[in-house]
Amino acid sequence: MVIEPADGAPEWFRRALAVPFTDEQVEVDGRRVHYLAWGAPGGRGLVFVHGGGANAHWWTHVAAHFAADFRVLAVDLSGHGDSEHRDAYRFEDWTDEVIAVAEAGGIVGRPVVVGHSMGGFVTIATAALHPDRLTGVIICDSPVTEPDPEIGEYHVRDAFGRERTYATEAEALARFRTVPPQDHYLPYVMDHVARRSLRPVDDGFRWKFDRTIFAQFTGGVRAVALPYLTQLTCRFALLRSERGIVTREIGEAMYERLGRVAPVVELPEAGHHAMLDQPLILLTAIRTLLADWDHSDPHRR
Repeated sequence: MVIEPADGAPEWFRRALAVPFTDEQVEVDGRRVHYLAWGAPGGRGLVFVHGGGANAHWWTHVAAHFAADFRVLAVDLSGHGDSEHRDAYRFEDWTDEVIAVAEAGGIVGRPVVVGHSMGGFVTIATAALHPDRLTGVIICDSPVTEPDPEIGEYHVRDAFGRERTYATEAEALARFRTVPPQDHYLPYVMDHVARRSLRPVDDGFRWKFDRTIFAQFTGGVRAVALPYLTQLTCRFALLRSERGIVTREIGEAMYERLGRVAPVVELPEAGHHAMLDQPLILLTAIRTLLADWDHSDPHRR
């Protein structure tokens, strides 16, 4: 499958969306989990994990650039995107989904997993609970020492509380927002992400994600993710957005908890959702880490 970009999109973005991919699925604990796949099966792997309320297509224009060298997968966690919903959501279920997608998706060997925001917390938990299944993890602006913004927004019912049906696709697209908001977005990326976050219903359009997800984590995702941080044994890197929610102090605290051996890299001018405002900087940072990990030995605590 190939996606057509919005008018005015630059050539690099058009090239990324022109890379063919397939829609795949795997059953995990009785639920269908959808994922996207680029590149030839049988290669070393990259797995991308989206944030809360998002979906696999938030990663399309970044993930596709790795297809020549990797088998690349982007998962829709249950309750998100085109995956089925659950009656209740647990981090352990989501980590099992990441591993199931990696194993079903045609990857040879242990993949590197890249997670954003809440997906970064899921990625940390995946690495801690399945230490022999991953080569490394790259976390994008996931503040392990603070409650994540999606949970806070749910409890003030500012963004995720009430489900709405929009009469037309255009009306829905005009209402598309991120949590948290940020000062700058690339309009062609926002158009791409918003269109693939909608599902048609009988009387119009709705967003794909399950709003009950955020009611499950009354104590905040930090309470779940924090204990896993010190259990990591694989390679780890934190990408901290300059204008994101992982402050310099939080980055330093995470660095200390990781035994002062994992890099913390600032993405200049990036907001929390770096794939929406500085995707080329994010892409370069991931490429650089992967290249270094190919030719270096990790430091240990």
